[in-house]
Amino acid sequence: MLIQMLLALGIGLIAGTITGLIPGIHINLISAGIISLAVSFLAKVNPIYLVIFVVAMSITHTFMDFIPSVLLGCPDTDTELSVLPGHELLKQGHGYQAIMLTLYGSIAAVFILIVIAVPFGILIKQIYETITQFMPYILSFVLIILVSMEKKKINSIIVISLTGILGYLVLNYPGLNQPFLPLLSGLFGASNLILSIKNKTKIPTQKIENPKAKLFRPLLGSVIASPICAILPGLGAGQASILGYVLTNKKRHEDKKGFLILLGATNTLVMGFSFVALYLLSKTRTGSAIAVQELIQTLDLKTTILIMVVIFITGIIAFFHTKNLARFFSIKVQNINYTKISIATLIIITVITILISGFLGLIVLIISTITGIYCISLGVRRTNMMGSLLIPTIIYYLF
Repeated sequence: MLIQMLLALGIGLIAGTITGLIPGIHINLISAGIISLAVSFLAKVNPIYLVIFVVAMSITHTFMDFIPSVLLGCPDTDTELSVLPGHELLKQGHGYQAIMLTLYGSIAAVFILIVIAVPFGILIKQIYETITQFMPYILSFVLIILVSMEKKKINSIIVISLTGILGYLVLNYPGLNQPFLPLLSGLFGASNLILSIKNKTKIPTQKIENPKAKLFRPLLGSVIASPICAILPGLGAGQASILGYVLTNKKRHEDKKGFLILLGATNTLVMGFSFVALYLLSKTRTGSAIAVQELIQTLDLKTTILIMVVIFITGIIAFFHTKNLARFFSIKVQNINYTKISIATLIIITVITILISGFLGLIVLIISTITGIYCISLGVRRTNMMGSLLIPTIIYYLF
């Protein structure tokens, strides 16, 4: 039985590497496939092995998916914000360091999760209803802080409002499959790539050095926001990162390194806490948690402990595995014409959007890209474009 468990974990690591490195192939897609196969081709396989596979794949994905976000400017739904400081560091020759900062956050999150899962889970269970009632006001406070951090406050309001309206319309449009894909790829990915092509951005030789950064404040921000966002509908790692950043960044200046650490930690913590929420609240907030629930119906304490062990082992392996791949790709990216990479990435984003979201998704991608370029031209932090998710979420909780 131990050999089968380790095999499932190893296959999950491989699958998470693939979903993390290839934009558009999301863990939710693989998880949905596993659920379908569980009643047919994999019917004789012990569901516990499939659960181990899903958990290992999901955690590995949270480590890996920052590589294409930083090096290619091609974000996943949970890593869109890493494109912003990550791309800037890449142009300075510090792309490897940018990825390593997210890895520091992710590996720290694994240890934090093991330590605080039970006490935080119990606390969240007790205040769940209260948090739900106050969430729109908390997120509104976040928007106010985002505006206050800008010198060009009117422009900030314009960006938040414009992307918020776009996000609300796209996320509530009937018949659009996977709306996050074209929306976020356009705002944070394609717009950045087009500007790189226009400006003929050249990627300098990347310095393979381990970064130095303060961990306490970004990890604290992640710890505060992640458990809440892991149990509430409409909130993901992106919103949790903004919430945690605003609550803990007292100096109100842009801390690129700290923000990347916070993003890495939040991405992993939100995923980990989604399994804890499944056990304590019977709530599913990620595709992976849904897959686990479908596979075993009821998550008991014994299986939850097993999941925590899998997260711990997977996190340690994924850290070193991702570090080696980040080093390899950071060295290779400097030998390739970045304009050609940007064009190729744009084509990939477009093709994936058409395949997954159809022609309607392509229209959304174009509109989102144009909106993203306009917002960037206004000269405010691109994190203001998170209005595309924050405003629809606020409306969701209010109405």
